[in-house]
Amino acid sequence: MKRIYLDHAATTPVDKRVLEAMLPFFSDFFGNPSSVHSFSREAKDAVNAARERIAAFIGSEPGEIVFTGGGTESDNMVIKGVVYAGREDKNHIITSKIEHHAVLESCRFMERQGFSVTYLPVDRYGMVDPDRVKEAITDRTILISVMHANNEIGTIQPIREIGRVARERGVYFHTDAVQSLGHIPVNVDDLNVDLLSSSAHKLYGPKGVGMLYIRNGVRLHSFMHGGDQEKGRRASTHNVPGIVGFGKAVELAGQEMEAEMRNLRLLRDYLIKGILEGIVGSSLNGHPEHRLPNNVNVSMPDAEAEYMLTELDRSGIACSAGAACASTSVDPSHVLSAIGVPPETAFSTLRFSLGRSTTGEEIKYVLEVLP
Repeated sequence: MKRIYLDHAATTPVDKRVLEAMLPFFSDFFGNPSSVHSFSREAKDAVNAARERIAAFIGSEPGEIVFTGGGTESDNMVIKGVVYAGREDKNHIITSKIEHHAVLESCRFMERQGFSVTYLPVDRYGMVDPDRVKEAITDRTILISVMHANNEIGTIQPIREIGRVARERGVYFHTDAVQSLGHIPVNVDDLNVDLLSSSAHKLYGPKGVGMLYIRNGVRLHSFMHGGDQEKGRRASTHNVPGIVGFGKAVELAGQEMEAEMRNLRLLRDYLIKGILEGIVGSSLNGHPEHRLPNNVNVSMPDAEAEYMLTELDRSGIACSAGAACASTSVDPSHVLSAIGVPPETAFSTLRFSLGRSTTGEEIKYVLEVLP
């Protein structure tokens, strides 16, 4: 039986070239970067090389990159760290209703601590209006957090415009770029962001390692206390193999992203067209143009997503009904609810997320099985 993986938004397979780069750092170059001997220097040099590679990829300085345990930790670090650092003067956060749970749950935690949060609505395509952001800013606003691209419906936000609004008002601006880094261009200066989070396993790197870009001058309290790793901003022994893998994954993205974008857009549009034409009443969720090159989120009437997932899996096709982190929830997707999709339609929705190895033959097979 064919096995077709179309759930790359949940995680990606580690590229063999990434694994090859990582392997020596499990046994041959195993030193702790925080020590002072030659074993340590080998590991430290590898960490710094990865830091420099990632910084160059997003247009930042190496010292502005902090390695973390993943995207969720990076998002928590921003929401809690920035707000606690400025709590003497400001206590207001602005975010959107369709953020990843790592941002939304962090914001809800801050509300329980007495801070104020504004959850901005989105339009039917899942787009945040920069004018709404501008209207929501008060003298007490310290942070705006809007994701670069949505993990469920693939909509790419007007981050540059929102960042311009934030900068005009002197408010820190964070974007969760977990779904976008390595898949579409990401440059921190072009996007006008002060903080940016990402995760290696979304771009063919290993799980358990992420990064947070912190623009020089941004005040942020650490909530990981212990050693003075990462200039005191994130305590914990470095995951050297993971960081090396992250750096290699970014290097490969720099070499191959443009070609991958072109190929994935063709396959994505082929799949969208096939579903909309082959299944009466089906509809596309997310922006028709400003969307990730690999994202297809479709609703199909009178069909239960759970049943479709089971039957597709039996046919060798792996996809999802939404975000992997919410796969056990019995509630409709908060993203689909925010864009006005009725609950019964939300429960009839599938997300196909294509990847580096996806082929036209695989998409053709999906279009034969799904109807």
